[in-house]
Amino acid sequence: MSDGARVLGLHLGLLALLFALQFLLPAYHHGNLARVMVLASYAIGYNILFGYTGLLSLGHALFFAAGMYGMGLAIRLGGADPGLALLAGLAAGLAVSAVLGLLALRTSGVAFMIVTLMFAQAGYLAILYFGEYTRGDEGFVIGQAQRVLWGIDLSAPANRYFAALALFGTCLLASLWLVRAPFGRVLVAIRENEERARMLGYDTFARKLGAVVISGTISAAAGAGYGLLFGYAGASFASVQYSIFPLLWVLLGGAGTVLGPFIGTLFMFYLIDLASGLTPAYMLIAGVVLVLLTLFAPQGLAGELRARVWRWLP
Repeated sequence: MSDGARVLGLHLGLLALLFALQFLLPAYHHGNLARVMVLASYAIGYNILFGYTGLLSLGHALFFAAGMYGMGLAIRLGGADPGLALLAGLAAGLAVSAVLGLLALRTSGVAFMIVTLMFAQAGYLAILYFGEYTRGDEGFVIGQAQRVLWGIDLSAPANRYFAALALFGTCLLASLWLVRAPFGRVLVAIRENEERARMLGYDTFARKLGAVVISGTISAAAGAGYGLLFGYAGASFASVQYSIFPLLWVLLGGAGTVLGPFIGTLFMFYLIDLASGLTPAYMLIAGVVLVLLTLFAPQGLAGELRARVWRWLP
């Protein structure tokens, strides 16, 4: 079997497994997995910029919140139907990421991290400042009647699970296609040695801007999906914490691997969930496990699999 067939079979197999789990999981894990798939879509967007392009952003919560609030405000203030609201969320994420990319990519390294962090903080404070529309720190609920898309009630657990699977599957396969396409190869070349890529004739600024826009738009799609499926938009999703989460998920799962974001998100979600059932100091347990993983699996879980077993893993 060729490596291409193995890669496609593995990723389609994961989607088939997630589809089958819909009929097998108890209610608690059913809801958890739907949430994990949406958050993993966010991590997939982050991985394109960090894992494949080598740009460490600390401001991705801005894109997630742009999608969430673009969708939520379109429903709350504009009376849009869910389909149109999702498009509004995507458009908001695309516009915000294009502006941020044009400005932040004039810096590099630590300066890029700080600029993206400052943009995200500005977005967070803007949400609080315009509380008349966003309801500030309190956020707002999206009612069940406003979450019916093409006659499908997305607040129903089964429909929500399938919608989350559709979002995750689209992001996963799009990411797989992107990193194997010439554009994705150039991003990897930029990550490894930007000066050499420039000497080969590639417009590295344009490629990096493209990576920021694609990454931001996927993150916005995840934010819009999260708000619509779980019926809430709040300022906490624009906080620094939600910029750090995708970094942790991608590092744990394996930066620069297609499956890494899902593995890292699933692992971190259940690590905190299980630890919180054992002790109120659950973050101590989570911290110890994270340190051990960092020491013994520095490439992340999927990265170690690729290094030791499946060298064909993208």
